[in-house]
Amino acid sequence: MQVTLAQVEDASAIAEVHVSSWQAAYSGLFPPEYLASLSVGERAAGWQRILATAGSRTFVARRGGAVVGFVSFGPCRDPDSPRGRGEVWALYVAPEAWSTGAGWALWETARVQLLHAGYTEVSLWVLSRNARGLRFYEAAGFRREPGTEQTLERGGATLQEVRLLFALMSANPSIERTPDSTPRYTASSLSVPRGVLSGAAHVER
Repeated sequence: MQVTLAQVEDASAIAEVHVSSWQAAYSGLFPPEYLASLSVGERAAGWQRILATAGSRTFVARRGGAVVGFVSFGPCRDPDSPRGRGEVWALYVAPEAWSTGAGWALWETARVQLLHAGYTEVSLWVLSRNARGLRFYEAAGFRREPGTEQTLERGGATLQEVRLLFALMSANPSIERTPDSTPRYTASSLSVPRGVLSGAAHVER
């Protein structure tokens, strides 16, 4: 498993992961017809715009050269966020790469990058009924922020989401680095807690 900075030419592969992970992770949460209507082409166009701007940073996980997951992060966008808080905007892994350590590697990459950028804590939003995502983030050290629950309407469904907060930014991750200082993960360099699922997903805002 290798984690590298995403390039504009990765937009289509990121979009494929985005759509397939939504359809698998959110099956039973959103209407089937809504999930089936998700367009890889539309997502690819959106990711081309995102990757061409500096609003967030995006890294991809590759296995055998193929993109199997991605994470996008930057400053927290919530109006009530304190200074020094970053945010994981999106973290998705293709269903065929769940439970391989890809999600863990992507999160550790985001954490290291946010730490080096001066952030002291990290938040994200996750659906309250997304059991897989909640298990992953809570195993990674995120904790629910009481009183942050709010409703989300998407595809004709009304669901609840909750904000999670990670404040353990001083912990040292186990990583290797390439000559250009890009974080690189291999199976031997990762220490993934037993039972942690790496198909984490949350609704990007």
